[in-house]
Amino acid sequence: MDLTHERKMSFEGAESRPAPPTSLPLQGQGGVASQRKKLSAPRISLSLDQSEDDLFDTPDDLDINVDDLDTPDEADYTDHEIDWEEPQASQRDSVKETAEPIPTYSAEEERQDSKLWRTVIIGEQEHRINMKSIEPYQKVISHGGYYSNGANAIIVFAACFLPDSDREDYHEIMENLFLYVISTLELMVAEDYMIIYLNGATPHRRMPGLNWLKRCYQMIDRRLRKNLKSFIIVHPSWFIRTILAITKPFISSKFSSKIKYVNSLAELEELIPMEYVHIPECIIRLDEELREASESSTINSFLHGSEIPQGSIAQPNVSSS
Repeated sequence: MDLTHERKMSFEGAESRPAPPTSLPLQGQGGVASQRKKLSAPRISLSLDQSEDDLFDTPDDLDINVDDLDTPDEADYTDHEIDWEEPQASQRDSVKETAEPIPTYSAEEERQDSKLWRTVIIGEQEHRINMKSIEPYQKVISHGGYYSNGANAIIVFAACFLPDSDREDYHEIMENLFLYVISTLELMVAEDYMIIYLNGATPHRRMPGLNWLKRCYQMIDRRLRKNLKSFIIVHPSWFIRTILAITKPFISSKFSSKIKYVNSLAELEELIPMEYVHIPECIIRLDEELREASESSTINSFLHGSEIPQGSIAQPNVSSS
């Protein structure tokens, strides 16, 4: 009796409790809750009867046959990949067409190319000489044999073989020629030596400049300066005398004392053996003209009864214009 009464009371209490709200009150404008908006809650269905294995089951309509799938080799991606590689292939072909094959370098060509450049050491510095540019002017310096006991060299410098100063590449040629002269001088000289400077038959436009001569003197090794016994100038002109007078403050007194002037090849032959000294034809002709002019002047003076002291004959300007 009592158990039945308790069950009836619990059922009536459950019905008398208010139902849970299904909407939220929203504050309107001005803070007045005059209206309410109902929000519907989504229906959630949970089943606890499904096993863990059923979560990973795949429906029948989602079965995938791997053999039916297109692989990258058969799909359109392969075509795009080929299209992407084709421009590179075409570029390689164009490069191959434009690239020239490397020519073979024979031993003769290598030998000829080695003649174009020469590497020398001057003043503990390495220099490269463009032998091609100075090829027409290499006769400017030559070996004239030996004098005295056969160990002292004779170096001949012919100014008539120098380039014209009105050339566009004059400074480049003179720079390479300067290196050539200094390096050749070091190769030719072992002990004492002398320099024969052939000044005759040299136009004014071919005369070396003051700076060039000064640089040559400064770049000569101390050993070469010390071993130089004589500097003989053949057929000196007023121009070369002026140049030497201007450069006198820059050179030592010992070097100045070694300078000698010779007015003819006959006088030069009295000082050194001429067997191996190469004299250019233009200087030989000039020497003959000067000798004839000197003899004619002597004859005229004798006919007029005037006495001419030896060595008083004025030397004309031997530099041709």
